[in-house]
Amino acid sequence: MPESIEELVYKGCYPGLYAHNLDLSIWYSSYTLTYLERDVRQVATIKDLPTFQLFLKLCAGRVGQLLNVSSLASDCGINMKAAQGWLSLLQASYIIFLLQPHYKNFNKRLVKTPKLYFYDTGLACSLLGITSVDQLRTHYMRGSLVESLIIANFFKGYYNSAQIPRLYFWRDNYSHEVDCLIEQADILIPVEIKSGRTVASDYFSELTYWSKLSGSDPADNYLVYAVTEGQKRKNGQVLSWKDSDAIILGNVTSKSS
Repeated sequence: MPESIEELVYKGCYPGLYAHNLDLSIWYSSYTLTYLERDVRQVATIKDLPTFQLFLKLCAGRVGQLLNVSSLASDCGINMKAAQGWLSLLQASYIIFLLQPHYKNFNKRLVKTPKLYFYDTGLACSLLGITSVDQLRTHYMRGSLVESLIIANFFKGYYNSAQIPRLYFWRDNYSHEVDCLIEQADILIPVEIKSGRTVASDYFSELTYWSKLSGSDPADNYLVYAVTEGQKRKNGQVLSWKDSDAIILGNVTSKSS
């Protein structure tokens, strides 16, 4: 495990990169070409590979954003049907995933559009042209990539346990948002993800709003942030990014309902 979350985001989680001392830029370039030239051709008839590669890069630039297929298609110069087909292909080949919104039980005007994430942030960094950890630390996409890493690891944790992940985000039309809701039976566990290295009081504002709306106990809220030490607060439990999997593994107990 790398020492900092930026190192993990930049390097990604493909096993070969940890088993061998490989050059990241060369490996990811080769991976992308192999994916485009071999894997994509096996499952879909895509004749314009350069445009598909542009589509991949445009998706990387939208990590953590609400999916706007029309905008994506327009920026890539393709029609909506092609964009929807390519998104389905990227999901089927585990390059991206769409985090669906949770919009049950609350009488609020809620966003019902999914958000786009990458299963591997190293690949996303490569597609974004990020060439070093230092560059990532000041990059405008840093927070979105950290969010993608944590949520993708939640998915992987469920898949590796042979369980169906029931993960969502929550957002209303007033821009109140919870990054991730983990549904376990009839329990919803809210998780806010921050890339900062200190815990600011406003980090809990959206979780506090959620607690008031849902009637849940603020002590059952979780904030995942970018350093190695966790702590308990009256507004929720703070977890290091290294310990975030404890939520889905059951090492941290939630009483919310």
